[in-house]
Amino acid sequence: MSKEHLTYLKKLKKEKIIVISSQLIILIGFIITWELLSTYKIINPFIFSSPSKIIETIKNLFISYDLVHHILTTLYETLIAFTLGITLSFLIAIILYEFKIINKIIDPYLTMLNSLPKVALGPLIIIIAGANTKSIIVMALLINLIVGIMSIYNGFNNIDKDLIKLFKTFHASRLDILLKLTIPASYKTIISSLKLNISMTLIGVIMGEFLVSKSGLGYLIIYGTQVFNLNMVMSGIVILIIISFVLYKIITYIEKKLLK
Repeated sequence: MSKEHLTYLKKLKKEKIIVISSQLIILIGFIITWELLSTYKIINPFIFSSPSKIIETIKNLFISYDLVHHILTTLYETLIAFTLGITLSFLIAIILYEFKIINKIIDPYLTMLNSLPKVALGPLIIIIAGANTKSIIVMALLINLIVGIMSIYNGFNNIDKDLIKLFKTFHASRLDILLKLTIPASYKTIISSLKLNISMTLIGVIMGEFLVSKSGLGYLIIYGTQVFNLNMVMSGIVILIIISFVLYKIITYIEKKLLK
């Protein structure tokens, strides 16, 4: 290994340490400031709660409200909707890329559906699918599907056209080009789509739980609002942030493994 490469690796490691340290300092500073502002009532502790009260509330929720069950419910709905969304997005993007005439027909409808507020479809979805887990999954699927299709399709479309011509020069079939060029060259776009989709899916699940669920973190948050237990509401929000962060990190880890 050359001296220049070692210097470069040390620089990368130093930058990583600086970034992680800065992130931790900001987080710890925010938590301490929040606790102090709430303790001295500079902000309303009833509305904004405090880190210490949130920790205590989470402990109580584990005991009295079966928090693990609510977390697992939300995770189950999120992972099902996410898996369906990314699979359908990938397949539909391939169809639109390979068959340009279908893309020209479908494109304006995709644009309209993407701009449509999905919450407005909530009552209709509930009527069709019923007030159950299925309607929550459908709602989350609608939120992540269009974004996923457009993101992956744009990734396919941005492939170097000269590379496609080169493959055709060697008489590669459309399937060969798809499997050996289009998809491998779009790994970064697909992974970026995963990162976006997981957060969009979680938002969709929580929206669905607000409307119809009797379990899940969305239900816990809406229930806390109804009984004016804002510590419960803030605890639910904090747990959602942690879940979102963990899911994002898992996808980032997969990205590093795939793109090595």
